[in-house]
Amino acid sequence: MTAEATLPTTSTAPTARQVWTRARGIALAVVLILAGAVAMAAVRSTARHGELDPRSADPYGSRAVARLLSDRGVSTRVVTTLGAARAAAGPDTTLLVAVPDLLTPRQQDQLHKATAASGGRTVLVAAGSPSVQRLVPGVTADPATSTGTTLAPDCALPEARRAGSADTGGIRYTTTHLDADSCYFSARLATLLRIPEASAGGDTVVLGAPDILYNDRLDKQGNASLALQLLGSRPHLVWYLPSLSDASATDTGDRKDFLDLLPSGWLWGTLQLFVAAVLAAFWRARRFGPLVPERLPVAIRASETAEGRARLYRKANARDRAAAALRSRTRIRLAPLVGVPVTQAHTPEALLPALSAHLSGDGQALHSLLFGPPPGDDAALIALTDQLDALEREVRRS
Repeated sequence: MTAEATLPTTSTAPTARQVWTRARGIALAVVLILAGAVAMAAVRSTARHGELDPRSADPYGSRAVARLLSDRGVSTRVVTTLGAARAAAGPDTTLLVAVPDLLTPRQQDQLHKATAASGGRTVLVAAGSPSVQRLVPGVTADPATSTGTTLAPDCALPEARRAGSADTGGIRYTTTHLDADSCYFSARLATLLRIPEASAGGDTVVLGAPDILYNDRLDKQGNASLALQLLGSRPHLVWYLPSLSDASATDTGDRKDFLDLLPSGWLWGTLQLFVAAVLAAFWRARRFGPLVPERLPVAIRASETAEGRARLYRKANARDRAAAALRSRTRIRLAPLVGVPVTQAHTPEALLPALSAHLSGDGQALHSLLFGPPPGDDAALIALTDQLDALEREVRRS
């Protein structure tokens, strides 16, 4: 092992202040993203709090329509489980399903079996493609929603004719039932359907939008009239709010893996980000191949390079590295002068005896000068430089 390898080195690990200086921009961006996400979640949670809940007085709640129905002798009961909704279905009951798309396929099939032969009325609010085909066979939801919100009835259904224009614009439906009542058309597709059940005497109403049930929309257009007529045809109203905590939603037949729970938009977005990352990596990746020499735009003097490197050493307080570089180059220049191969210039056993033969001095002093410890301060480093220069001049004169 050479003496140069045993010299202590200056740590190049960044300090805590340097780490903070480099990472504060990223940390600030992360904090801003988290704050924005929390703000968006807070805004969305407050904007739709108690949506379609007949106990909620918030703008998107439905307490107003429940109160009006109560004044007309219609009782309203809220249920949150499929079992309670199925048990409540009957000829004197209107069953309103607030968010049918939250039901699993098994739950939708069970609910359809319970309501098909009940003889009562079932009202499905904004049922999309995942649920309407199971709950009302023969009805299909169109992928494109209505362009307008307030629509005219344009049908013979008595409830719709008495209510007039209403805010039913939302999901549009087509049906194969010839005896169905289709109302409130948007681009020739209905946003309200009534499908009668000939065998049991009941019917199913599919409503494309929940706006006529909201507290802040009930006094607009004919919303109140239409809502009271659709929900007040029976003396009892059961308001079904599907809940994720319903035990029937955790049956083994309805279990979904993690990917099934993610919306399709998230999967497509993730795929796009992955493709973008691959393209960015290909763009910025290192190209392997032969080195191509390039001419510098300007000529830099060796003295300027040495001065710049010295300033870097001083800024890093790297006296040990500076001293090791000075001693190493001095040993390389001295070795040929005293007949020592350059490959053994850093071996004290080969270089020092050869130097002692040319000089009249203490071998221990030469060892301290060429292979000694690093200087403790800048003054000692300057003194070491002067001593190395003096040694080289003396060897060249000898």
